Amino acid sequence: MDLKKKIIVIGGGFAGLELIKRLGNSKKHDIVLVDSNNYNFFPPLIYQVSSGFMEPSAISYPFRKILRNLKNVRFRLGSLEQLVPDENKIILNNGVLKYDILIMATGTETNYFGNKNIEEKCLPMKTISDALSLRNTILTRLDLATRIENSEERKKYLTFVIAGAGPTGVELSGILAEMSTSVIIKDYPELKEKDIGKIYLIDGQKSVLSSMSLNAQKYASKKLSKYGVNLVMDTFVEDFDGETVQLSNGNKINSKNLIWAAGVLAKVFKGFPKNSFGNNKRLKTNQFNQVHLFENIYALGDCAIMDGDKNYPNGHPQLAQPAIQQAKNLADNLLKSQEEWKPFVYKDKGSLAIIGRNKAVLDFPKQKYSMSGFIAWLIWIFVHIMGLVNFKNKIRTLYNWIGYYIYKDQSFRMIIKPNNQRKQLNGENTHHKKV
Repeated sequence: MDLKKKIIVIGGGFAGLELIKRLGNSKKHDIVLVDSNNYNFFPPLIYQVSSGFMEPSAISYPFRKILRNLKNVRFRLGSLEQLVPDENKIILNNGVLKYDILIMATGTETNYFGNKNIEEKCLPMKTISDALSLRNTILTRLDLATRIENSEERKKYLTFVIAGAGPTGVELSGILAEMSTSVIIKDYPELKEKDIGKIYLIDGQKSVLSSMSLNAQKYASKKLSKYGVNLVMDTFVEDFDGETVQLSNGNKINSKNLIWAAGVLAKVFKGFPKNSFGNNKRLKTNQFNQVHLFENIYALGDCAIMDGDKNYPNGHPQLAQPAIQQAKNLADNLLKSQEEWKPFVYKDKGSLAIIGRNKAVLDFPKQKYSMSGFIAWLIWIFVHIMGLVNFKNKIRTLYNWIGYYIYKDQSFRMIIKPNNQRKQLNGENTHHKKV
C-alpha cells in the first residue's frame, strides 16, 4: 500500500520551484507541479528582454529538464480553474487532479485598477510573452517613426510613458534612456536627436523606489533625471486612449507607448470563500503558510498574506526572498511531524535596484545602511546571475552583460512575432504611412 502523500503545487515560480527542489526525491511525497507555462523564468530581468538587451532563453528554462532527476516529481501543463476542497481535488483546463496537500504558489497578475482602456491599450510587462510583445512593439514603432514626416506625430511613437516607479519602472526607464542616446541614434540614422521623444516615469508615490531608503530614492531620482527621464511623482495615470495618456494632475502626454508597471494583484480562483482573501486578493495564512479555513491547503510567496508577523502587518514584500524563504520553511516542516513544525520568520536580506550602466542602489537589511554607484551595480549583477535557475543561464547572461558593458550595445533587437501579432502591428502601417 502506497502511504506517500500526494502534493500538488500550483505555480513554478520562486516559491513553487524552491519547495519542489527541497522535497524532490522525498520518500514521503509524490509531487505534481502544475503551471500554464512549460518553463520557469526570472521576472527581475523581464525588462531586459523587453528592451532587446537579452534573449528570452537566457532567463528561462523548461520545467521538465529542471525536474528530470527528481523521481517523485511530475509536471502537468495546465491552468487551474477551480478548487473543490470537499473532495480534495482541483479542476484544470485539461483535466482533474486529486491531492492530499495543495500548495498555492500562483504569484500575481497585473493590476489595472479597473481601467478597461488602460488594460486594452497599454503595454504590460509581467510575463515573457508581454516582454516579447513589448520588444516587438517598440522596434516596430521605431521603424514606423523613420517614415513619418510630421514631427508631432513622429514623437508619439518615440515618447515612452512608464506607469510605476518601483524597481521595474526605474530599471526600464533607465535602460530606455540609455537606448535613446546610443542604440537608437546608431540604428536609425533617419532619426536625429531632436526627433527622439521624452521618457516619463509616473507614480502616485512622492518618490521613485518608495519602498527603499531615502538615500536610494534621492540617488535614483538624481541619476534618472540626469539621463533625461522626466519624473512625475504624486500623480496617477487616469486614462489612455492609445494616443494620449491622461494624468490625475490634469496634464496630458501625447504618446502611443504606455508601459504598465504600476501594480499587481494575486490571482483569484473559484472554490475559495471570500473571507480567505486579504489585501490585494492575497490568500490569508497563519505563520505556517496554512490558508485560513483549510487544513491541507497552503499558500506561498506573492499570493499569500501571513498573519502574526508584527514586523509585516500588511504582509511580506512581494519579492523573491520572502517567497523562497517561505518555501524552504514549509518544505522543512512537511518533512517533520506536525508537532515539530516551526513558524515562518522572514529574514530581510536587503533591496537592490539598477538605474543604468555602473549605477545601482542597495539597501542593507531594515534599511540601516545604503550603498549606491559602481559597487552596488556589481552586487546587483552578482545577485541576479546567482538567482537564475541553471548554470547555462548564468553563463549566457554574464556573457550578454559583458558584451553590453564593453560595446554599449546588444544584438537581440529582432522583431519576431506570431501571425496574429504580425497582422496587428502591420495594421499600424496602414494608418500611418506619411503624415
